Amino acid sequence: MKHNTLHKAVLLLILLCCIQCLLLCSCDTDSLPENPFDHTDISTEKGTRDNTAKVLTPSADGAVSYSCDAAILDASNAAQGYVMVSYTEENTAGKLQITGPDNVTYIYDLTGGYEVFPLTAGNGAYLIGVYENVNAAEETYALILSQEITVTLSDELGPYLYPNQYVNFSADSLPVEKAVELAYPANNDLDVVSNVYNYIIEHFEYDYDKAASVQSGYLPVVDEIFQINRGICFDYAAVMASMLRSQAIPTRLEVGYKGEEYHAWISTYIQDIGWINGIIEFDGNTWHLLDPTLASTSQSPKRFIAEDNEYITIFVY
Repeated sequence: MKHNTLHKAVLLLILLCCIQCLLLCSCDTDSLPENPFDHTDISTEKGTRDNTAKVLTPSADGAVSYSCDAAILDASNAAQGYVMVSYTEENTAGKLQITGPDNVTYIYDLTGGYEVFPLTAGNGAYLIGVYENVNAAEETYALILSQEITVTLSDELGPYLYPNQYVNFSADSLPVEKAVELAYPANNDLDVVSNVYNYIIEHFEYDYDKAASVQSGYLPVVDEIFQINRGICFDYAAVMASMLRSQAIPTRLEVGYKGEEYHAWISTYIQDIGWINGIIEFDGNTWHLLDPTLASTSQSPKRFIAEDNEYITIFVY
């Protein structure tokens, strides 16, 4: 990479969206400087980058499927980075368990009808199980369908381009429409990320009431969040991931810990740079840049705030 290109990329890393709020409670941070990149001054001239929405649509083709009386597992498009599951038992709750080659186990609630679930552990064997609730009072579940599939991804970035249960959008979603507008003046993917990031921080507010009352199993509805411009970090991450994926920018929704606090954020893949996971935290009022490594490697360092707590990713969607 040429010297000036690397310089530009490093400077723009700070814009990359790691929306770092709590899933179930608000963030507690000291008073810090306002984010110097908090603006929405976007050119109205058309950029050189194609801003057409590119929404990939998952499908349950039936070419490779497994079933029982209450569920269907469709693995026809596992090479694209996802499986689809339909839970058909109306009278009992269902859960899905996926354990990939990295031995990390993901557990999802099944809400009925075909839903999309990403295969984020790369190539290898995935053990997939569907469970039926047999005792609601005791939250007891019984395995009703189990299948191991071997996955060879046609594109390792595929799982981060398709919609799924956590990042659930379609071609007519409001965030997709706005992403087209924000990408209009962009010359490259970094410009798109910058414009989307600045739009979100300018227009969205943290919802403390929701953070205090949200229940386990909550799933963001991106159109609803986009209409009210409020949410918890899970909402921010889902909306931003939807916007960027619809512009063919691979984006991971990550869930993990900052110290002992549970968080959700996103990281983004940029061609010739790779995955970028600069840390940006929102405390409900202002945004703070917290990546000391970025400050030390930038050729034009700005003031960054270091913090001792580590950001640890547990799950990727």
